[in-house]
Amino acid sequence: MNRLPRNRAVVFGIITASMLAVDLWSKTAAFTAFPLRNGGPWLIDSTAVRFRFFTSLNEGALWGFGQGFAWAFALLSVAAFVGVLYWLFVMKAAESLWLTISLAFVSAGTLGNLYDRLGLHGIRLPGQDQPIQAVRDFFHFQFGGTVQNPGLDWAIFNVADICLVCGAGMLMIQSLFAPPEPTTQPVRTES
Repeated sequence: MNRLPRNRAVVFGIITASMLAVDLWSKTAAFTAFPLRNGGPWLIDSTAVRFRFFTSLNEGALWGFGQGFAWAFALLSVAAFVGVLYWLFVMKAAESLWLTISLAFVSAGTLGNLYDRLGLHGIRLPGQDQPIQAVRDFFHFQFGGTVQNPGLDWAIFNVADICLVCGAGMLMIQSLFAPPEPTTQPVRTES
């Protein structure tokens, strides 16, 4: 019976919990500092790149896809997290430290945005009794252009999104450079 290294669950748990805490703290800090759909001055302001904090709510997924389907994305988030746990600890993918770390980042991002999609942040829009089920975003980048004529206005995102992208990037790197699994050939006997 193959046993996982003892530290894998600990490594997974510490990274997931730490990045989840950073995500939730940073969202709270941004939305405390700036009112909804508002932000600060451009902290980086050049013709190549501009950056500022700007609060926004996303009721969908990446680039606003699927607006109004927060419940569906919440269900997918739960399924993804359960799938990660199954893959790592039942199917024993946690034998790989790289895979354990990459899936910890994916899990932190998944849980951070799930928290928001469930409306646990408590943000209510004017005239609504229930918290809005939307992800809190606040990193705003523009690439190229000027104040009057902005170039590419990148989707506003958060720390959970950074975790998801880093984890997915690590998974791609792992898939490109992982040694192939040995295959066993059946032994043929001649009669």
